[in-house]
Amino acid sequence: MKATVTISGRGLIALPAKMREAAGIRPQDKLIAETTPEGILLRPAVTVPIEIYTDERIAEFDQAEAELAAWFQKHPPLVTP
Repeated sequence: MKATVTISGRGLIALPAKMREAAGIRPQDKLIAETTPEGILLRPAVTVPIEIYTDERIAEFDQAEAELAAWFQKHPPLVTP
């Protein structure tokens, strides 16, 4: 699929709806723009959410691990011959 698009004075382009639909691009999706020998390549950017752990959150993990260790001490694994 090919389309002619215009760049605005602010450097913005609008992709035609059929092209966005064919590529599965939705509003607010992130794209990577990359220069190639053939021109500019647009491809989906995969983003992965991350969590920055606060000291309180780390303490929650430590508490949960301690509780789990205590449970395993009271309930040793069954060994079968």
